[in-house]
Amino acid sequence: MALLPRTARLALLSASPRAYSAAAAASSAAATRPAPYGGAPPPAPMSKAAEFVVSKVDDLMNWARRGSIWPMTFGLACCAVEMMHAGASRYDFDRFGVIFRPSPRQSDCMIVAGTLTNKMAPALRNCANGGGYYHYSYSVVRGCDRIVPVDIYVPGCPPTAEALLYGVLQLQKKINRRKDFLHWWTK
Repeated sequence: MALLPRTARLALLSASPRAYSAAAAASSAAATRPAPYGGAPPPAPMSKAAEFVVSKVDDLMNWARRGSIWPMTFGLACCAVEMMHAGASRYDFDRFGVIFRPSPRQSDCMIVAGTLTNKMAPALRNCANGGGYYHYSYSVVRGCDRIVPVDIYVPGCPPTAEALLYGVLQLQKKINRRKDFLHWWTK
């Protein structure tokens, strides 16, 4: 296996398969020579135009992710009623791109509302965050972050639809701060 520099990779993307084998052979021949004392030269900095394009691709990807959050609801107790209230016409989460889905295969995130027992998992409300009223019961999980990773905690017992909306907006802000493509490109 040969590690190709970025310029060779970009040239190979637009070249034919024969060019790939020739470039791989050239890079393997260059790899047999010893490296100079100072080691490999540092990678060339990204040009301003390339950085602009990459940041715009990141912005486009974040816009698409932010505008299409499809949560799966996992109502365990009275908090499920508040989730239904949030999806109704008064708050209308559809305008924020939040469309509740019935199965995990179709969803991006999970909202768990209610007290978690040891046979259940994820989080939304105060009871799911720390056990709530049933905290000292033998069958209650003392916080869902012990089972699954949690991005946003929504406080309240049960949380109001406004609190759930605030949590969704915080999740959208967190998604908007991601720079996945830029980090991948600069590796």
